[in-house]
Amino acid sequence: MKIENLYRQIIMEHYKNPLNKGLLSDADYLLIKMHNPSCGDDVTVQLKVEDNIIKDIRHDGVGCSICCSSASVMSEVLKGLSKEEAIKIAENFIDMVMNKEFNPNYLKGDMQAYSGVRTFPARVRCATLAWVAALKGLKEG
Repeated sequence: MKIENLYRQIIMEHYKNPLNKGLLSDADYLLIKMHNPSCGDDVTVQLKVEDNIIKDIRHDGVGCSICCSSASVMSEVLKGLSKEEAIKIAENFIDMVMNKEFNPNYLKGDMQAYSGVRTFPARVRCATLAWVAALKGLKEG
């Protein structure tokens, strides 16, 4: 099986069966909303951080398969990490997708499936929208 087919399967699995989807009912969380006007993606990310650890992270919204599946991967990868480690991982994911220099040691789980997005500039924002939202919340929250 070609690696591109495997990556496509990973993306579609997260799109059809997203992890950590749905908003938290607890009021003690950071809420970040982002919109991608070129594609119409709308993403809301919620972070619950206690003692510098991401205790829960959720996402909700509508968008293309790349946007929604990437939000699922983001939530699964960052949950349970310290804010500092989560920031490093998010920054490296964004750099990978934007075809910038990145440290592959920070790529975890299904993150590598989005490496091919960099060859489609119009889709870069789709893949990074939820990650940018999480990064904003982690840095400002």
